[in-house]
Amino acid sequence: MKNVSIIGTGRLGTSLAHALAKKGFRIRTLADKSLKAARQSLKIVGRGKATARWLRAADDADIIFLCLPDEELHQAVAALARERRDWQGKYVFHTSGITSSSVLRPVKRQGAQVASFHPVQSFPSKETAPEHFKNIYFGIEGDSQALAIAKKIIDRLGGKPLPIKPEGKPVYHAACSMASNLFIPLFDLACELLQAAGIRGQKAADVLIPLVEGTLQNVKHFDGKKALTGPIARGDAWTLQHHLGALQKFPAAREAYRVLGRRALALAEKKKIPPSKFRALKDLLEEK
Repeated sequence: MKNVSIIGTGRLGTSLAHALAKKGFRIRTLADKSLKAARQSLKIVGRGKATARWLRAADDADIIFLCLPDEELHQAVAALARERRDWQGKYVFHTSGITSSSVLRPVKRQGAQVASFHPVQSFPSKETAPEHFKNIYFGIEGDSQALAIAKKIIDRLGGKPLPIKPEGKPVYHAACSMASNLFIPLFDLACELLQAAGIRGQKAADVLIPLVEGTLQNVKHFDGKKALTGPIARGDAWTLQHHLGALQKFPAAREAYRVLGRRALALAEKKKIPPSKFRALKDLLEEK
């Protein structure tokens, strides 16, 4: 069972189709409400055919991936269920991180096996390399038969299945967003501060990137308590006081520093810094 259609040819849909094609799956149809977008993706994937007719994509394949924005999923599934009454032998997956497989109930009632299939990875462009799926986790939940197929697909892509309870998906997705999406504004704030210190343009990012990469290596090898370094980790209230003073002119950065600093302090407490130092840091971060 290797016939696959993709509905939604954005960055994820196109990248997934390309990766599956490289792993021996037959990409039958790339469908998008914009035929131009589908044709653009076809050039990247190099397999199948492009269409603006979503039902055609469902007709053409045994495995259908809905790579659509969350706000479009309900309407898309309802439309597909109206247009095709028999979904026996079809496996339908959606790639949303926050929505459970229950959104696929209209096609499930008509015979489809359904599951959610969320790659825990960011996809910056349609031309993301197939290797981007290797060694990543995929949040999955749904029907047992669909999950068995999902695990085989994930194995072929070189990934790792991560079973998620349906009710846990919003918190799971919030965690993914915090680690990925919300890192960007934090990094941008840090670059802004360096620029205020006189380090201009791209140089600010160039200075910080090795530091971030080193921190990521710490996170890969140690838990949060051991990976944490810096003034809070060593109980250095003097440095923390000067940081907060310097950030008076940058209220957004100062607020972010205080909020994240309190979380860092909770980790530092596990390192068993002296109680007097802990209290001093706590008072500074809470502005007592």
